[in-house]
Order: sequence, then structure tokens, then C-alpha cells
Amino acid sequence: MAIKLVALLDGTLVDPAQPIVRADDQGVVRGDGVFDALLAVDGVVRDLDPHLDRLARSATLLDLPTPDDAGYRRAVDAIVAAWDWAADPEVVLRLIQTRGPEGAEHPNGWVMAAPLDAASRRQRVDGVRVLLLDRGFEGSEIAPLPWLLPGAKSLSYGINMAAKRYAVANGADDVIFYAPSGKLLEGPTSSVVLDLDGELVTPPLDGILRSITIEELLAKAPDAGLTVRVAELQRDDLARCRGAWLLSSGRILARVTHADGTPLPASPLDADLMRLLEVPVG
Repeated sequence: MAIKLVALLDGTLVDPAQPIVRADDQGVVRGDGVFDALLAVDGVVRDLDPHLDRLARSATLLDLPTPDDAGYRRAVDAIVAAWDWAADPEVVLRLIQTRGPEGAEHPNGWVMAAPLDAASRRQRVDGVRVLLLDRGFEGSEIAPLPWLLPGAKSLSYGINMAAKRYAVANGADDVIFYAPSGKLLEGPTSSVVLDLDGELVTPPLDGILRSITIEELLAKAPDAGLTVRVAELQRDDLARCRGAWLLSSGRILARVTHADGTPLPASPLDADLMRLLEVPVG
């Protein structure tokens, strides 16, 4: 997606083509930094507080300084005020913090904004075809190993992007990772929910990034008469489910139409989830 606006933490807008990161910034040369991404629709930013909380948690896991909460809010406000909402009613905001150059006393931080891409908007309606890919380790194995950064949204996203490219190259749109034991985990940029006999089930957070969209689902579901449970899921559950979805902060909700080429049914709860999560349509 093309970046249209960049804001520094003092609220200053800068040209996206203007360099703001040194060549030796550790975020560039080593992926040593964190980020978070959230959606704004028609000038309304969704879930800013939880995303700032998750950014701070990621920074703690990487032993980075606590992000400048007020600074990121200033940057977001500056982008919201300057954005052309008539031209692009949905925008993805990315909050970035790097370690900065080696030996620097302060981290480098900024917010950048781009219109939500057409593929994400289309997948909300048409769904996604996924490949199931082995992540090579159990989530529970890495959960107690902080040096592997379980649960951190770091800038080291090479594997995630490689998985999505592999899916596209092989006739799919996205990926669901599984562990060697067969447990379903998450997507490269999303979380997984299955409809099992009318009950919505999502995997536990063992080695999985905390999902703000899943938290929203868990909070809102009881009042909507929906049952959501956190429990282990297996690859075989896809064969017996009434439907499956990928959830994320930008795309929000995308129905899984095929897994490894096998069609999946459309859950009777799909429209309920669309309303519950306030998925923009059109």
C-alpha cells in the first residue's frame, strides 16, 4: 500500500519521501524495533488505546524504551486532521518504534498512513483461500523463551511476508500456520476463529500475538448471543467446522473459503460477526 502521510511524534507532518531514519538505524539493519497497525474509518480511529498498549508491551519484550504515548497520539491526531477522508474513507495507521542508531540514547518513532488496500476490502466480501503451513515449532515451546519474542509485534516480519508470498504464488490469498503437532496457530497477520457446532473457537495465546480484534469479539459476543471459547484447535477441525475466519485490525474479518484447495462452508454466523465487529462494507 502506498504511504500518503507520515507524522513525527511532535505532531509534525513530513513528506513520505523525506528521509527520517538513519542508514544505521537498528530497525533498518536488524529489524530491531516494534510496530502496531490499526484502522481509521471516516475520521474515527478504532481501538487506539489497546493498540498503544500492545505497542508498549512489544517494546518491553524487546527491552526498548517505553513508547511515547502522548507523542503517538499527537501523530495520529495530525494524520486524522490532514487526511482526505472523502477520497479514502479507510486508512491503516502504522505506529513504528525502532531502537535507533547503535549507541543512541533515544529510540526513533513515527506514524505512517496509507489507504486500506483493495485486496483487503475485497476479501471482506469474497473471503480468502488459505494454505496451511507448518511453522516448525509448538507455540507452547516458545512461550517461556523470551529471547524468541513470543507475542511481540516486532519489525522482523520477513517470515510472515514470505509465507504470504508463498500462498499467492501457489494460488491462495493467505496462510494459517500450524504446529508440528497439528495445532492451528494464527495467520502471518491475522488470528483464526472457527465455528464448531455454533460455538466460535479461537486458539490460546501460547506463542501467538495477542489479537485486539479477538479481544473485541470476546467482549461483545455475550450481549450478541454468541458463544466464544479459547481452546486448542487442530488441523482436522477445519474439515468439520461450519465456517472459519481470519481476523485482523485492518481487514477486520475475512471468511475462509478454501483451505489447501478444499472448500469450506459459509457459517450461518458470518453476518452476525460482520455486524458485531462493525465491518465496513461497500
